[in-house]
Amino acid sequence: MYLYLLGLLLFYYLYRWIRELPRVPDKGSKYVYITGCDSGFGNLLARHLDKQGFRVIASCFTEKGEEDLKKSCSGNLITTHLDVRSKESVAKVAAMIKDKVGQRGLWAVVNNAGVSVPSAPCDWLTIDDYESMLQVNLNGVIAVTLSVLPLIKKARGRVVNVASVFGRVAATGGPYIVSKYGVEGFNDSLRLNMAPFGVKVLCIEPGFFKTNVTDVAIIGKSAKSVWDRLPQDVKDDYGPEYLQKVLDILPKKLGALIDGDLMKVVSCMEHAVAAVRPRSRYSPGWDAKLFWLPLSYMPSCVTDYILNREAIPISKQ
Repeated sequence: MYLYLLGLLLFYYLYRWIRELPRVPDKGSKYVYITGCDSGFGNLLARHLDKQGFRVIASCFTEKGEEDLKKSCSGNLITTHLDVRSKESVAKVAAMIKDKVGQRGLWAVVNNAGVSVPSAPCDWLTIDDYESMLQVNLNGVIAVTLSVLPLIKKARGRVVNVASVFGRVAATGGPYIVSKYGVEGFNDSLRLNMAPFGVKVLCIEPGFFKTNVTDVAIIGKSAKSVWDRLPQDVKDDYGPEYLQKVLDILPKKLGALIDGDLMKVVSCMEHAVAAVRPRSRYSPGWDAKLFWLPLSYMPSCVTDYILNREAIPISKQ
């Protein structure tokens, strides 16, 4: 019986692997618009797709990001400045893309730009903290997508949204979780809306990888900055040693989870853009596959118990 089930499982994965092998033809005429290409996944994806022959439009937040990409890519790659928080900036890039792609339309947009700070317990934060991150991680994704959606419909192309395992499990407080749950909701609703037009909408849900989003120094500095502005009564609730405990445990916790092989995520992004039959969802990272996704399907009492067991204790119970 067990051998029979194992055989079926192996047959399924072999069938899926063969089915997902074919790639789209005529890459040289297909434009791919990627946000957040200064570093990390976006930077690697832009270079990877450029080598494969796609016409990449890589948006960066900084001039240095643009310059570095131009040096490492072919003359076909186009770089542009983009601030996803600005309606004017989003509209300007969309107008440029419309001129470039013409009647063929835009093959794909990859919404990769994102930030992870400020991150802290919910009662440490203000509505302004939430708004600043949602402007980038959620509103930016929606604004960029809507700005080029008519061009994608014309090409019967793809929308690729980068969410997170934290769009499945609320393992900490703050706006990052809210933003990624929001991306998941936008992705699912858009996928259903666009299906009649032949547009595929795909979601990447990475685990922990070594990028600026998981940089211990950046997260620690942000936590200290938020702590320093807290009213004394909130500090008393957590205890005077709480912040130091957070700063001490961050490198250990993240160090045990972070994967340095960013190509695991980039390969999923590439498949979403280039495969004839892409998946609706990708979950790169062993922590995503073996821990976070299974955890997301468990009852709330189980997930709460597991996550609370690992939480830093407060002084006031």
